[in-house]
Amino acid sequence: MTLTEAFAAQARVCPALGSPFMGQLMGVIGARITPDHGTLARRMFDWPGDVSSAGASLPLRLAGGLHALVLQGDDALVVVYPPNAVGDDALWDAVSGAMLQHEAFLHAWIDSPPQTNELRRAAVLRAMGQWLTARFGLPLELCELGASAGLNLNWDRFALTVRGQTFGPADPVITLAPDWTGPLPPDATPRITTKRGVDLNPLSPDTDHLRLMAYLWPDQADRLARMDAALTLPAVGVDRGDAADWLEALTAQRPDTCRLICHTVAWQYFPDDTAARARAAIERMGDAATQTTPVAWFGMEADGGAGAALTLRLWPGDLTLAVGRVDFHGRWVNWALT
Repeated sequence: MTLTEAFAAQARVCPALGSPFMGQLMGVIGARITPDHGTLARRMFDWPGDVSSAGASLPLRLAGGLHALVLQGDDALVVVYPPNAVGDDALWDAVSGAMLQHEAFLHAWIDSPPQTNELRRAAVLRAMGQWLTARFGLPLELCELGASAGLNLNWDRFALTVRGQTFGPADPVITLAPDWTGPLPPDATPRITTKRGVDLNPLSPDTDHLRLMAYLWPDQADRLARMDAALTLPAVGVDRGDAADWLEALTAQRPDTCRLICHTVAWQYFPDDTAARARAAIERMGDAATQTTPVAWFGMEADGGAGAALTLRLWPGDLTLAVGRVDFHGRWVNWALT
């Protein structure tokens, strides 16, 4: 997919995910950017490999950098960003100017892939935690791959409201209320013994506030408010490293615990070798699982269908169970587990 095609594809997707502004921004840039528009544009056109959302997500890298400039108060961009509404010409004038004026900043920004830390994805993590608690009656060890800032490892501090029923703490930091179809998750309160995470480029809630906010979309005030609330929680430690290396080095599972290994829109970015080694490491843990030390592997990843597929492998027994599907931003959940 070419860079122009990647911007056009993102322009179609963003409105469907509730962001008309991002649809306009992606469409305007994709239609007007040319390789001779400065060194940043040239670098983007010459980018090796897949630049689309299935690969490097280059359009969203640029969008995050531009939003960061807005959050820092760039005068020219602030007036064309939400809550203001402007035409395509005015938007392009401001964005193209920023791409030239702030080339060094944006070059550095697009070095890293987007890390959205989408908090509404925690709805399915909470539901899975409740399901495993009801099934095994054991405390959970949480292990997240591609954990970024570790914010979704705090899903036990979030409430989930489904069809008028609320699960979670009495004083939740945030409450998630997706459009839910299928069975309700069991009313079981998870107990968490440890929270662990790994990421190639972990973000810190203390020092990376700008990056965490910038990857959210400017016309989605509810997402920005949830992020502000989640950032009040103490940080969960996330190790810097390769997911396969990290899994291979995990300490032995504690007795009488269920180990939950999870990832949300992360596995698809793993190189083939990392994915193969990570899978093998998880399967080795599964082979060693017992009824008092079960292992669950739960994923939320794109598979070409509507939203993301929810997958679960469970040991002992190496069971593969149908879980359902979820919107990439957690706005709806089609849950299949009973």
